[in-house]
Amino acid sequence: MVLTGRAGVLAAAGVVFVALVMPSWTGVGLVVAVVLVVCGVDMLLAGSPRRLQFSRNGDNAVRLGEQAVVQLLVTNPGRRVRGWLRDAWPPSAGVQDPPHKLDLPSGERRRLVTHLVPTRRGDRHAVRVTVRAFGPMGFAGRQGSHEVPWTVRALPPYKSRKHLPSRLARLRELDGRTALLVRGQGTEFDSLRDYVPGDDVRSIDWRATARRGNVVLRTWRPERDRQVVIVIDSGRLSAGRVGDAPRLDHAMDAALLLAALATRAGDRVSLLACDSAVRADVRRPAPQDVLPSFVNALANVQAELVQTDFRIVVSQVLERLGQRSLVVLLTGLDPAVIEESLLPVIGPLLRRHVVVLASVADPRLTELESARTDLPEVYAAASAARTRLDRDRLTATLTRAGVTVVDENPDHIAPTLADTYLSLKKAGRL
Repeated sequence: MVLTGRAGVLAAAGVVFVALVMPSWTGVGLVVAVVLVVCGVDMLLAGSPRRLQFSRNGDNAVRLGEQAVVQLLVTNPGRRVRGWLRDAWPPSAGVQDPPHKLDLPSGERRRLVTHLVPTRRGDRHAVRVTVRAFGPMGFAGRQGSHEVPWTVRALPPYKSRKHLPSRLARLRELDGRTALLVRGQGTEFDSLRDYVPGDDVRSIDWRATARRGNVVLRTWRPERDRQVVIVIDSGRLSAGRVGDAPRLDHAMDAALLLAALATRAGDRVSLLACDSAVRADVRRPAPQDVLPSFVNALANVQAELVQTDFRIVVSQVLERLGQRSLVVLLTGLDPAVIEESLLPVIGPLLRRHVVVLASVADPRLTELESARTDLPEVYAAASAARTRLDRDRLTATLTRAGVTVVDENPDHIAPTLADTYLSLKKAGRL
């Protein structure tokens, strides 16, 4: 039995009345008994929450930060139910609504709407539906809970999609599909055209020149149908927060932009998220399924507080690739980890494939390095400068080994990685 505030007020008023009017305290028990009887009758007249029937429909997936709508259909086959209904979800589901007021006559149904704005990626499961039904007098009531399963998957937000139109325009220029007729420096023959002063003389087609009587050039277009493997490090290096999100989330955003661009360029894209074990694996989906499959695979990937085993990463990548391909590794640029774990095992990848290492830099280091107004800030600036020098040294080491390094802050990592991909296509390295 659930007592309401009214029952407490009634009991207190009765006790005060008896204390003032009756000299003996034996009447107090009588008043309490009357209150309990009244509350019991009120509870018996209340509708039964346990007889209610529930079903759900609505959104199953939503991008992180956007709103999902889940509808709860309540059917009452029994006595009229008046009271409150709470649709409980975990805190990270971001429920926007207070408990619903419920007044459901017998044989009717109601549709209640719950709005969710998830604050974390991954699957958010409904906990339970709790109904508190009061009697006609509102003194007491019944309470019951029901399991009504539903899952809303919070997908990566993909904020970098705003950069896609400009990169697609550059890709069209690279392919020679715009009015500018800009040709890339790929290795697949495209067409012949007349020589213009300033053109690369190495592209002159001497046989066509002899036939036509004037200098003719071969034009090339970037290769298509190449393999691109995007590898996301989900180990401890990705757990640190950079700005308002973990480094892992920024890496996912950059991966989605690169996947969309490479797909539009005609390349086959695969995804691997790995630390000491494989956390997500998407192998060459159909072009129309690339982004949906990637965001669903990455939704439940969280940074694990373990050291990434790059031997597993390299073996998994080599297992997936045959021809010369582009391997993009999104990880942290930590000198100790990269020098001890990655460099000793990356050789087989570099011999057969083009490797790009992309890292999300922390803009806070630049701020610390420039602030030197007091002694603690001087020490912090010295530490930040030491960190920057170590990253620069590691970048130079990786570059000498044949790795293309992209080290940018969260706002620029995605577009810069996309530009690096376009540069490699233009240079004919894929």
